[in-house]
This record gives sequence, structure tokens and C-alpha cells, in this order.
Amino acid sequence: MSISNAGPTRALIVVDVQNDFVEGGSLGVTGGRDVATRISEHLAAHADDYAVIAASRDWHHDPVDGDTNSGHFAAPGEEPDYNTTWPVHCVSDGPGSDYAPELMTDAITHHLQKGQGVPAYSAFEGVTDDGATLADVLRTAGVTDVEITGIATDYCVRATALDARREGFAVRVLDGLHVGVAPETSAAAVAEMVEAGVVV
Repeated sequence: MSISNAGPTRALIVVDVQNDFVEGGSLGVTGGRDVATRISEHLAAHADDYAVIAASRDWHHDPVDGDTNSGHFAAPGEEPDYNTTWPVHCVSDGPGSDYAPELMTDAITHHLQKGQGVPAYSAFEGVTDDGATLADVLRTAGVTDVEITGIATDYCVRATALDARREGFAVRVLDGLHVGVAPETSAAAVAEMVEAGVVV
């Protein structure tokens, strides 16, 4: 009888590298395009290291007739507070929801859509086209360790990392492959992730 010496089975999660979250988008983050390019370089060098490469996208309903996606978009005539309400972004049938062109998607094995009519920040709230959750995908593949990249450190990357810890995975947020909205909120998010056992 042989005993396996295989190490941890790893997955890479690419969080919300979309047109609306990079420079020029409705919620563009400074440095977003550069991070997208660096994630692509990481994938070119390391794709074979991962059992799963999952990418999440915000995938909101069109705000026609005042649909605010359950309060995620600021109501017509109201200003967003940039905390719980936001400008219209990542509408599922618009160009803002597409992956940023700097992100090479060939190696992505699973595409997840989140926020379909409701607020959603974590990639673990997303589902694949066939309805599988990210946790389902990772467990089916025998994943134990998760590495996270993407946009934005202080919002969706943070939420994804914390959910990954809650789901029992070892979690690392890869240095230089994520970018935040603001220094203060990003620093607070990093501290919260570290407190939860995430390696940042």
C-alpha cells in the first residue's frame, strides 16, 4: 500500500477583474489595469500549479424601471454612500461586467457570477453557469489551500478571503496581485484578514 506524499491542493481565485472596476469604469480603482496585467503574468507562469482557477464577476440586473438590485445601487435620484449603496456597475448585459482586457482568461477553469439582483461581495456568493457554488467547486476538486487575487482589497477581496477561512480553507492573498480603493480601508481590511488567519 502506498502512502501519498502529495502536498496541498491549491486553487487560485481571481476576484472581480472587470471593466467597471479598473480605470475608466463606473467604479474604477487606480491600479486596476496594472493588477490585471500582473495576474495574467502570474497565470502564464503558474497556471499548472492549481487544481482550480476560478474567477468571479459582479453580475447585476439592469436598473431599468428602478431595479436597485435589492438596494445595492443607489435609488434613482439619490447619491450613493459608497458603503452599502453604489453607482450602477457591472450590469450583466453591458460592457462593464466583462473581464478587463488585460486579464488573460484562457486558464480560468470556472467562471462565477454574483450579485444577481442582490448585494454580493464575496466570490463564495457566486455560482457557475450550472449553479455550483465556489465552495462546491473547490471541495469537489479536493482543494485545501486557496490563493486570492483581484479587486478590491478592501471590499470583494476581503469578503472572499474571510469566507474562504470560514469554509475551512488555508488562505493566502498574493502580494502585488490585488489593489484597494483607499489606503485606510485597505489597511483595515488587511488587518482583519490577518486576524482571521489569512496570510497577506
